[in-house]
Amino acid sequence: MYARILKALMDKKLLSDTDAEEILKLAEGGESISDMLLSSYAVSEDLLTKIISDASGLPTVRLYEREVSHGLSESFRADELLKNLFIPFEYDEDTNILSVAVCDPLNMYVRDMANSRGYRIRVFLASKSDIVRTIDKIYGSEEMKNAASVAGEAKMTYDEERLLREEVKYSPLVKLVDETIKQAVRRRASDIHIEPLPDKIRVRYRIDGTLLTIENYEISLLPAISARIKIMSGCDISEKRLPQDGQFSMTVDGSEYDIRVSVLPTVNGEKCMLRVSRKYTISKSWETLGFSGDDLEKFNRILHRPNGLVLVAGPTGSGKTTTMYAALEELRREGINIVTVEDPVEVMIEGVNQVQVNGGAGLTFSKTLRSILRQDPDVILIGEVRDNETAEIAIQASITGHLVLSTLHTSDTAGSITRLRDMGIEEYLIADGAAGIIAQRLTRILCTECKRKRRVTSGEAKFLNLTPQEAKDVYVYDAAGCPKCEGTGYYGRTGVFEIMEITPTIRDAIASGTPSAELKRMAVSEGMKTLDSGIRSLVLSGITSPKEAERLSLTNIMYERD
Repeated sequence: MYARILKALMDKKLLSDTDAEEILKLAEGGESISDMLLSSYAVSEDLLTKIISDASGLPTVRLYEREVSHGLSESFRADELLKNLFIPFEYDEDTNILSVAVCDPLNMYVRDMANSRGYRIRVFLASKSDIVRTIDKIYGSEEMKNAASVAGEAKMTYDEERLLREEVKYSPLVKLVDETIKQAVRRRASDIHIEPLPDKIRVRYRIDGTLLTIENYEISLLPAISARIKIMSGCDISEKRLPQDGQFSMTVDGSEYDIRVSVLPTVNGEKCMLRVSRKYTISKSWETLGFSGDDLEKFNRILHRPNGLVLVAGPTGSGKTTTMYAALEELRREGINIVTVEDPVEVMIEGVNQVQVNGGAGLTFSKTLRSILRQDPDVILIGEVRDNETAEIAIQASITGHLVLSTLHTSDTAGSITRLRDMGIEEYLIADGAAGIIAQRLTRILCTECKRKRRVTSGEAKFLNLTPQEAKDVYVYDAAGCPKCEGTGYYGRTGVFEIMEITPTIRDAIASGTPSAELKRMAVSEGMKTLDSGIRSLVLSGITSPKEAERLSLTNIMYERD
């Protein structure tokens, strides 16, 4: 079965022979083939479900288009459904046929369950996220509300604090916080915001870069919720006046997640922000991240240089860290010594020596970097170039034979050169050390189920650099909203990139102090695609909307809505 699935993916050029061999080897160790394909390779859930359907002969079902009966779900427990990844969605009393959706056609539990409960069964295929989202829709919100209701009946007492510290599973506060995190994972949220308002607690998830309000609780629950989160993340439960940071791990539906916590005292009480990231998961496909064509070829050239400084630039939340980790995965092999210095270490990578800075203990970026240079590294990753001292060490390391990867908070490629100059790095050193700069943004992808096609307007045509004649035959898509995308009109995100390769011409221009605007113009004349041009291409190909493109555009063109 799985051999046929992998062969179908290889036929579509989505997997190499080496990839397939690695996947089968990991599967022998108990890892899910489906999970590996979805998390680390350029395979979408819809495509994987279709390929599995073709290989197994099972029909598919889209659960988000159906109203799954709550009465039917009462016969099954949420933990049973989540553990075995199935959900019954229809029952015919006349024939005693129970229709069940699975994501794994070899799911034997479903057939055993049907036999033990006296059902005749009809099996359908659905994507894992569709199954989990449907289970969560039926059970998750209700469980959160019930836990909040029970917890709200009693005030925070010493006994409750003791229960929280002992992590007693039946404590309503434990259940409330756990369910809040589990729902966030299942709904693809990157961040959880638990915010105290004057008269209530607001819980919001950041999904595809946008904050959505999920629940509101009584304000009286705030001390207990913040206490539970502090205990889980190793913060001081008694400290309520100062900000605190912490971290913990949690297993959700068989996968392990790192949760980074920030607690901030506000006028209404403590605000908790939890950042969710899956452990040990790095995309092995540049296409998954948004690289393609000339950009991918150029980035690979930069990345495989024997030495030099490679910078990934962009604002917070633009995907810089993901790109850096994917680059490490690309470079990782037996004969290479890779050492990182990060704050914090976000993803553990097998075979890579990762160091987390500790300011309280005096382990700073610059101090760690000096020690790393005595560790015979081939590749060095610096989480971020933050100051002159770190920048100087990074440049010197790149000049003396090391490949150095790092990030900067700048808006575009040429601006990164200016930032290094502002940090006091001599222009001739920048020119000698820099290998390439990648500026990036993340744009939301239109939901394929509900996006709406229409003709481009005259204002949008100007924004997209189309002539009036060209615009007559051009269509674009708008976000609409449906159950699959939770009404947002978008599902997932992709990267948009601007890659400046430091060619001899660019190198000479940097050394001679050429202004950033002129550097960018020279790079464009050598074939560099700007961020704006990349965003426009995504609009014209129907991947994102004009509204999303306008939000991300660096030129800040505000076109008329005609």
